[in-house]
Amino acid sequence: MVRVYIYALPGIQTESLMYKFLTIFAPLMKKLFLSGALLVFVVIHVLAAVSLEDFLNRKEVKVVRTLQNESTFEGILELMIEQPIDHRNPDGETFAQRVYISHVDPEQPVVLITEGYDAKYYYTSEITAQLRCNQLMVEHRYFGKSKPDSINWDYLDTWQAASDHHRIVTMFKEFYTGQWISTGISKGGQTVMYHSFYYPDDVDIRIPYVAPLNYGLEDERIYTFLDQVGSPKERRKVKKFQKLALKNQVEYLDAFKALSDKKGYTYELVGGIEKAYEYCVLEYSFAYWQWGYVPSNKIPGKLALAEDIIQHMNRVAGFDYFSDQSIVEYRPFFYQALTEMGYYGYDLDAFGKYLQHVDNPIFTFTIPERVDLSFNDELSVEIQQYMSEEAENYIFIYGEYDTWSATAVTSIGDSNSKIFFKEGGSHRTRISNMPEEQKKEVYTTLDSFLH
Repeated sequence: MVRVYIYALPGIQTESLMYKFLTIFAPLMKKLFLSGALLVFVVIHVLAAVSLEDFLNRKEVKVVRTLQNESTFEGILELMIEQPIDHRNPDGETFAQRVYISHVDPEQPVVLITEGYDAKYYYTSEITAQLRCNQLMVEHRYFGKSKPDSINWDYLDTWQAASDHHRIVTMFKEFYTGQWISTGISKGGQTVMYHSFYYPDDVDIRIPYVAPLNYGLEDERIYTFLDQVGSPKERRKVKKFQKLALKNQVEYLDAFKALSDKKGYTYELVGGIEKAYEYCVLEYSFAYWQWGYVPSNKIPGKLALAEDIIQHMNRVAGFDYFSDQSIVEYRPFFYQALTEMGYYGYDLDAFGKYLQHVDNPIFTFTIPERVDLSFNDELSVEIQQYMSEEAENYIFIYGEYDTWSATAVTSIGDSNSKIFFKEGGSHRTRISNMPEEQKKEVYTTLDSFLH
């Protein structure tokens, strides 16, 4: 007796596999039969009975559109997936969450991009490109298209967001059987950490980029960092510019207003245009080191025209950050920062005699007064403990000069995780722009986590 075992692979219809098997092995089967052998077919296991087409036909999944494909993938789709607003009440109200799926092969790894904000546009991560594998990009709840009809702030927390990702991973694991890698940038990188903190078994590898782990509403490590980053000469030039902009704010305000009007910015929520101007000056040092757009020798001095001062300040600090338009768009982020994720403030004492309008160093002005902003100061401690004692298979990527590296994850205990700082790097640090040796070490570490 000869037993023939047929395994149905993920994404391949069992009938198709049987047909191919019979076609290829028919001559052998005929010989075995004529020789008196008993041939028994046993289909013993179907690893993934769900095809991609069947999966996408689930009632929770709506295919919105097909995107222009890249050669790596068989296809790229934008989906909307029905999610509970409150995962503790899965039968309650729902919202639709945007997900992009880039499909290669159900047996290949899946890179899960956890966006911290909206996902207005699709991109292929450098991890996906390196591995030539599948990718899911998930828009964060309460951003972009992924908003409930009415906003209840009680359901915007790290656990609810992590539960969104857990549900999506659980669903897609019915089709994808390879290893899972979660990654994200900045707040998206924080989202990677929160997801694995609440659901440690969802993914196998985690790669957060430039992701802070803040300890409070006004993490004072930021101030220490800004007093030490770069060279003394560079720090003096940054501080000198801020004092110049504050000292001459009456002279520069018309140019600030003109540029703001041109771009359509208004500043009612922050408390008026004068306050907005001062906040932009205070933001300048944080943003200067965060992004690294302008070298210190290009910082204008007191002989510069008002328009040049304002153009430079906008280039570095971005006036839109304090505009009504931006605050409304990113209010879910500010809410999360002020209730769980922590943030930073401004050292008002350093500019006391020059400040005429700003008296609040933190970002509570971004949230309506009726909204409760009680801060959970225990979560960051629990996350740090998790990183030190339990977390495995993490690759952290930071830029040395990025202001957010002041609150980087620095304690990973005796785990196999690794932390990489790009020398002189900013918030734009990626594996692709790291030095070759460092880049090689990152990918060697990733390969060691894959099996």
